[in-house]
Amino acid sequence: MLWIILFHLSEGKEAVKMIILCISLKEGTFWQCDMVRSPGRKSTSSSWTTQVPGQARLISGEPTAGGPEDRCGSLARELKGADAVATGHYARTSLEDEEVFQQKHVKRPEGLFRNRFEVRNVVRLLQAADSFKDQTFFLSQVSQDALRRTLFPLGGLTKDFVKKIAAENRLHHVLQKKESMGICFVGKRNFENFILQYLQPRPGKFISIEDSKVLGTHKGWFLYTLGQRAKIGGLREPWYVVEKDGAKGDVFVAPRTDHPALYRDLLRTSRVHWIAEEPPAALVRDKMMECHFRFRHQMALVPCVLTLNQDGTVWVTAVKAVRALAPGQFAVFYKGDECLGSGKILRLGPSAYTLQKGKSKSRVATEGSSDGLGNGPGLGPTL
Repeated sequence: MLWIILFHLSEGKEAVKMIILCISLKEGTFWQCDMVRSPGRKSTSSSWTTQVPGQARLISGEPTAGGPEDRCGSLARELKGADAVATGHYARTSLEDEEVFQQKHVKRPEGLFRNRFEVRNVVRLLQAADSFKDQTFFLSQVSQDALRRTLFPLGGLTKDFVKKIAAENRLHHVLQKKESMGICFVGKRNFENFILQYLQPRPGKFISIEDSKVLGTHKGWFLYTLGQRAKIGGLREPWYVVEKDGAKGDVFVAPRTDHPALYRDLLRTSRVHWIAEEPPAALVRDKMMECHFRFRHQMALVPCVLTLNQDGTVWVTAVKAVRALAPGQFAVFYKGDECLGSGKILRLGPSAYTLQKGKSKSRVATEGSSDGLGNGPGLGPTL
């Protein structure tokens, strides 16, 4: 991960910008500092590079007291005097780069509806020009104060164009680096073995969601996420995780990747973190708002309707049932190009399979009741 910490200094009447490039590497953290003088002045820039052992925690982004959303801001604050942080995330904001350095710091009031009583220009988080590489999903919990001091140099560029710049500057190691889609700190290690280094095995059963038949055993329900294929010994056909019972340790599975037990259209989040307006004016006014959401990076945006609760949580009703919603993931909300914010998924509505079973039982019960009353064709109930 590359962090660029920007300072604006003054040298007499001349403005001087100090740029610190912080590159987190396995063998340590390297800081490169360049003094870049204003345009039109003779270049007398100097630079130095040094290795700073023990600083990897700060640069790599360990959680701070304010949570992961404040890593950029806390990084700038710990480097005393920093005016801004530039990071390589593919994202944009509503501020121009120069506006970042011109603004004055105004502490935000606390409270659920604090933005209603606040007069200032908010900064909005916008999707990157490269929609495939867009990383606003990971920034959806960023605070307004941190976003105000963050620059995204790659936000208006595509990945191909960035590679072209790298080639022109002979940065061949950048060109040769493969795309990373997995969990960066796990790498190529087996995920199950990695997790079991930190958690004790909790053996449980694989149970069919259709007939409650025990199909096999596993080492722990926490090793599986909804929607993934379950490797069940002795079975050739694929089965997929549809529900988990953490108390009993059981993992419920279904025989098809498109099984209705995997589909839901309703969820409830924790109190939502809204980036610009808290909550959006339309949601406060109408108690409902149409927008889009996603709960995985790079998945297609899903049209939905939000219903605001008094405690700041929201009910999310998807226009169409969505596959493999899971508690603990974050629902990230969008309106056009803007990332509005996000909330952790706490509860799920019934699956399409549960609803189908409910309808079937209701129909059977209704038919049985009608037979018991002796109502035949053309005979209605007695009033």
